[in-house]
Order: sequence, then C-alpha cells, then structure tokens
Amino acid sequence: MTLDLPPAEHPAAKRPDLDSSAGNGMHLPAPVLVAKDLRVTYPNGFTALESFTLDVRPGEVVALLGHSGSGKSTFMKAATGMAPASATQLTIDGQDVIGASGADMRRLRSKVGYVFQHFNLVPQLSALTNVLTGGLHDAGPANALGFFPRRQRERALELLDRVGLADKARQRADSLSGGQQQRVAIARALMQEPRIILADEPVASLDPRLAGSVLRLMRRIAREDGIPVVVSLHVVDLAVRYADRFIALEAGQVRHTGSVEALTPDMVTDIYGQESEDDEEH
Repeated sequence: MTLDLPPAEHPAAKRPDLDSSAGNGMHLPAPVLVAKDLRVTYPNGFTALESFTLDVRPGEVVALLGHSGSGKSTFMKAATGMAPASATQLTIDGQDVIGASGADMRRLRSKVGYVFQHFNLVPQLSALTNVLTGGLHDAGPANALGFFPRRQRERALELLDRVGLADKARQRADSLSGGQQQRVAIARALMQEPRIILADEPVASLDPRLAGSVLRLMRRIAREDGIPVVVSLHVVDLAVRYADRFIALEAGQVRHTGSVEALTPDMVTDIYGQESEDDEEH
C-alpha cells in the first residue's frame, strides 16, 4: 500500500478546493448527505458504527478506508435505511432517513445510486435492459417484456455511450467483462438521476488497470454532474488518486479523516497494520 504517485497523475490540481473556497468567502453548496453522531447497534447488542460524522457536497469523491468489518458497508446501509441507526442528524438531499418508511423511504432510496462489488446485474438481460431497470421508479407502464417509454430507452442508450459501451447495448450482461459490467452498473445508477452515489467496494473484483478506469469514470461523473460519490476501498493508492477526502474506520469508529493529501504512511500503517515480508512475497 504505497503512497508514491507521479505528480501528474494526482487529481488535486483539477478538483475544487473546498477548504480554500470557504476561506475566500465563497459560498459552499449545501451538502447532499449529512450524518452527525451516527450509530448503528443491532438487536443482539453489537455496535457496528458509532460517533460517525460526515457531510458530502456536490462534486466530491469521499473514500471510506478500513479492513473488512470496519463499518464501511454499515454506513452505506444506514444511509439508505437498511440498518438500525440513530443519529443527531441523518439526511439525504434534506430528507430524514431515520424514521422514514413507505413512500418516503422509496423516494429517498430513489435518490441514491448504489454500485455493488459484484455488479448485481441480471445476467440474462441485455446491457440496455439492465440500465433501464435503474429507471423503474419513473418508468410508468414498463413490463417484464421490456416495454419502456421511448424517452427512457433513449436516456439509457445515452448513458451506455457515456460509459463507453454504446456498442454493447444488445449484449447479455453475462457476456461482458467485469470492468464492462461495472460500467453498466454505473450507467444503471445514473438512470435513477440520483443525488448521490454510494459505491461499496466497486473495484474489489477488478484488476488494477480496470479499477483505475472505473474510479476515473466515477470521479468524472462527480465533477461533471455534481453527483457526489462515497466509495469504500481497500487500496490506499486508489483513494489517493481518485478521491478528495478520506475517512478511515476501525471497529466501527473513525480512526482518521481529512484530505487525501494529508494521508500519511504512518496513518496507513495505523489503519491497516505493518506489512510483513511474508505479505510482500504473496
């Protein structure tokens, strides 16, 4: 988990400096997601997350770092009402998450584009139809035979073109490579017209080259569309290359947080432990 990056590859010069903007008196956009003193305790008494505070503004990419079980996925579940949470505040696009149910919860979840580690595509359906499923909340008389409104089909094709897969629209999802499937999943998330994207280990099953291309795509979406991305990662170098800020979790608690430029080798060791010679050999 090295932190040696060529300066030209680091995105810092290209991204908005939120801290300096505040110092210059510029008005910051309102956060899309706000979590204050978030805590998740399951019925068996196990606390999976506590004292978690985060706000995410348009255009940002925030990386969640930490071992498996550190609380990264728990936060994403809590943010969409899928974990038993309590908080001083937990809102998405100004809508309260805690206590929301029924139509309010469906409306809230429609604002969140979710990208999964294992893509969660329907393998026997085409790339186009998989993208169209992202707009089911707004599809009207769509049915199992795939009759979606023309505007939805045009939008899905535009999104496939945006992620570089316009020529794969008619191919079955299970005939695509892993990187291509994840791009379809991103297009599906965008089909929702989300206010925020939560990406849970989206590149864990991809090789480094494909991982970089997927994260580069998500960063571009954040910048161009103003849709913030919260992404959980294991590889620190990827966070440094493609994120603006990081939050490092251990056993459900925030260990470190700040801009990726402030992420030091000592912090990485504190988060993940010292790499042994055996680790390097394997």
